[in-house]
Amino acid sequence: MERTRRHTQVLIIGSGLAGCTAALTLADAGVEVLLINAGERLDDGNSALAQGGIIYKSAQDGENDAKRLAEDILVAGHRINRICAVEHLCRQGPFCVESVLIDRAPVPFDTLPDGSFRLTREGGHSVPRILHRADYTGKAIMDSLMAAIEAHPKVTCLHRRAAIDLLTTHHHAKDSQHRYEVMNRCLGAYVLNEETGEPETLLADWTILATGGVGHVFLHSTNAPGCVGAGVSMAFRAGVSLANLEFMQFHPTSLFEERTNRRPLITEAMRGEGARLVDKRGVHFMDHHDSRGDLAPRDVVAKAMLEEMLRSGDPCLYLDTSAVRRDLETGFPTVCKACREAGIDVGHEPIPVVPAAHYFCGGILADIDGRTSMQGLYAIGECSCTGIHGANRLASSSLLEALVWGVGCGEHLARMAKDGPTLPNDLMEAIPDWQHEGDDKRDDPALIAQDWTTIRNTMWNYVGISRSSARLRRAFEDLRDLVRHIHDFYKNTRITRRLVDLFHGSQTAYVITQAAMRNKRSIGCHNRID
Repeated sequence: MERTRRHTQVLIIGSGLAGCTAALTLADAGVEVLLINAGERLDDGNSALAQGGIIYKSAQDGENDAKRLAEDILVAGHRINRICAVEHLCRQGPFCVESVLIDRAPVPFDTLPDGSFRLTREGGHSVPRILHRADYTGKAIMDSLMAAIEAHPKVTCLHRRAAIDLLTTHHHAKDSQHRYEVMNRCLGAYVLNEETGEPETLLADWTILATGGVGHVFLHSTNAPGCVGAGVSMAFRAGVSLANLEFMQFHPTSLFEERTNRRPLITEAMRGEGARLVDKRGVHFMDHHDSRGDLAPRDVVAKAMLEEMLRSGDPCLYLDTSAVRRDLETGFPTVCKACREAGIDVGHEPIPVVPAAHYFCGGILADIDGRTSMQGLYAIGECSCTGIHGANRLASSSLLEALVWGVGCGEHLARMAKDGPTLPNDLMEAIPDWQHEGDDKRDDPALIAQDWTTIRNTMWNYVGISRSSARLRRAFEDLRDLVRHIHDFYKNTRITRRLVDLFHGSQTAYVITQAAMRNKRSIGCHNRID
């Protein structure tokens, strides 16, 4: 019989680069780790989809590149970034890349004939400093990390576990004495075991949220299907501080084709190697919008593309790859494969592209060690908001942030764990197992599909690349009614994975919309046309 209740030193929810790095760091320090994810494999999230690469350091400046990199991050983020977090990333980045991805779990990054790393440049960067493996860097990194994680005796991996709710003393302890404590404390999480269909109670001394992004609350997204803001939704309900929720980055170049609502990414590295954005007549237009042209930061390029499409009425624009300085098939095999499947001959015709929801610059407020406003709860990776990205993320900084914060959070908790378990037995016993509030089996796929259609169209049309007071007000009113309806449905229906995702997604969309309404200033990814 499956265990429905267990206790671990550290529970990590999410198995992308951030979660796996934290798990490996903790396990190497001798700490017991329970790593769960909602997919079939550890690499079912966004990390494995990352194409462009990970920031390292420029060949010319070496370690002295930190100051120049910090300036590039601040420029891209419109200087509302958290300075100490940016400086921490720039100082620790090269060390973490070397210690984890070159030494501990070696990744076969591309090299030059002399054996040195082949560095490329992407939008917003002043120099080439991006390490990559062709155009499937995320997959190469995750392959190496997964091998190390799955071989480690200190890490237990549980798949097909969808997190439902955070366990906290104020919300779940049956003993009233624990609820009188001034500081609310995270004690683990309720998770749905999809194999049995039953919720499990996972108690932990420390809990790390590494649940990834929110892209699939928008109609068009480059994200993996499960990225619906589970961590943000759970943290919001638990009263944890959130920040910068209005800053959703739209990647300028996703493949324009209609097979799925996850649009394949066309890596920015192609523009770094000479590709240019053009309209249907083949006219290059980016120089008219920004002096940095095709390599302007993503928010600038996405807004310029939207303006061009609105002016012309065309459904997409094009990426002309004729001037790319690398062999397309060997340098960008992932892009070429996606284009072939869509019937596009990359070598002989431009790639049709449109912006799509890509990266969440906001999230659960977290410090240098990943600590949140709730005792015992940490957040790392895309679900967190460390302040690094400000109003817009610099290209290829997401993998580096996940790596640096995974290492830092892991080292911090390893030091904490030396003092032994922190959850007293009476507190663990005060946490009940999940109780089904309703037994109605009304998990109707048609009803859920319709609710998702409403959420995604509302977010795309009203809370998308361009926003206005009228659009945001309409989104707020529509989502408010929908969230209320879904909450009642959730309470009266026996819980399933589809229902959990819908509940998380609706609440995430709602809090993003509220944040966008509060911020009257147009800046970065938050583009207000009024």
